[in-house]
Amino acid sequence: MPTIHLTTVIHAPKERVFDLSRSITLHKKSMEHTREEPIKGKTSGLISWGESVTWQARHLGKLRQLTTKITQMSTGEHFCDEMTEGDFTFMKHDHFFKEIGNGTVMIDMMEFGTPYGWLGRIVERFYLLQYMTKLLSLRNDAIKEYAETDKWRVILD
Repeated sequence: MPTIHLTTVIHAPKERVFDLSRSITLHKKSMEHTREEPIKGKTSGLISWGESVTWQARHLGKLRQLTTKITQMSTGEHFCDEMTEGDFTFMKHDHFFKEIGNGTVMIDMMEFGTPYGWLGRIVERFYLLQYMTKLLSLRNDAIKEYAETDKWRVILD
């Protein structure tokens, strides 16, 4: 079971980083290269506990859909989204936020599994882990860019 652990230091208030991390609009902007679109459920604004969103995007040469639901939320501190429908056998993504003297530490912990037995595990290890890590890194770079500049106002105001 692959696990991705990313830590991102963002020089902005924790509440701003938390809200940008839940923004459907910013998620869509950060994934423009995959033409990711929210097509069902919560399709705009900030996603909250109990809400779901279905994303459609082109990944690995195929148009795919992934539905996630916010299954845990402690406002300003943590939220977790879990796959309810999609190509993985499971996916769980925890987002943690810690205030530091000059901003926020954002920590991502994502676990996922693939079908197809041993073949799926080979794909996980030699390709999918790197692919998913790159996607999360791009998303975190966008959150950092928006949070540390006045761009956040376009998303949250």
